[in-house]
Amino acid sequence: MENFVLTISFLLIGVLLRRLPVLPRDAAQTLNLFVINVSLPALVLLKVPLLVFSRDLLVTVLMPWGMVAVGALAVLALARALAWSREITGALLLMVPLGNTSFFGIPMVRAFFGEEGIPYALMYDQFGSFLALCTYGSLILALYGHQAEKPNWRTVSRKIVTFPPFLALLLALALRPAVYPGPVTALLESLAATLVPVVMIAVGMQLSLRLGRETLAPLGLGLMIKLGLAPLLALMTIKALGLDGPAAKVAVFEAGMPPMISAGALAVIAGFSPRLISALIGLGILFSFMTLPLLFLLLG
Repeated sequence: MENFVLTISFLLIGVLLRRLPVLPRDAAQTLNLFVINVSLPALVLLKVPLLVFSRDLLVTVLMPWGMVAVGALAVLALARALAWSREITGALLLMVPLGNTSFFGIPMVRAFFGEEGIPYALMYDQFGSFLALCTYGSLILALYGHQAEKPNWRTVSRKIVTFPPFLALLLALALRPAVYPGPVTALLESLAATLVPVVMIAVGMQLSLRLGRETLAPLGLGLMIKLGLAPLLALMTIKALGLDGPAAKVAVFEAGMPPMISAGALAVIAGFSPRLISALIGLGILFSFMTLPLLFLLLG
C-alpha cells in the first residue's frame, strides 16, 4: 500500500508541476529521455540477472503478443461493425493492443508485487511490448498513417538494436553468471531508484483529457477492451494452463495496463485522432488506478 500511495503522489506532483510555470514546456519529454537512457537501462542491468529461468517465464514473453492479437482483432471487428473512419481505426489499433508496460507498468508492478516482480515486468516490456511497438506498430503506421516517411524493416531493426533498455537487456542476460563489483551495484541502484519518481512525475505532467462527442464511443469501447477484456482473457489463460507463479501473475497484471504513451506519440505524428489518443492515455491511467487493484485481487 505504501508503494501505491507513493506512486499516486508522484503522479499528482507531475499534475501540479504542469499547472505551475516553474518548468519548461518540454520538461516531461526531457524526463522521459532520462528514463529511457539512464534509469531504465540501470534497472534492467540490476534486476534481469536475478531472473530464474523456468517454463513459467515464457508467459512473460508470449503474453504481450497474445494481447496484441486480442486487441487488434477486437478493434477490427468493432471498426467494421460501427463503420469507424481510418483515422479512428488506426488510432485504436495502436492504442488498444499496446500497453504502457514500462513507464506506467513497472512502477505499478513494484507497488503491488514489490521488487521481486520487476524482472518479470522487464521481460514482458522489452521482449513483448517494445518489440511489438517496433514491428506491429510500424505495420499499423504504414497501413493507416499518412506520414511522409513510411517505416520499413531497416528502420525497424535500427530502432530495436539502438534502443538503450533493449541493449541493456541483452547485456544483462550475457552477464547473468557474473557478480557486479560493489561500486557498480551501488551506482546501478542509485540510478534505478530514479525511475519511479521521474517517470510518474513525467506521466502526471503529460496527463490530458480532451473529449469530443465523436470520440466517446471509440474511447469507451477501447478502454473496455484494454482495461477489462484483455486482462480477463489473460487471467483465464493462465488459469487454464495451470500457471500460478509470480511470472504468470505479473504477465496478467501487465496485460491490464492502460494504453502506451509512446504509441500515442507515434499515432499523433501519423495523423490519427489527437483528442481520442489524449483521452485514451489520460482516462486510461486514471481508470487503471481502479481496475489494477481489482485485477490484483483476482490474481489472489
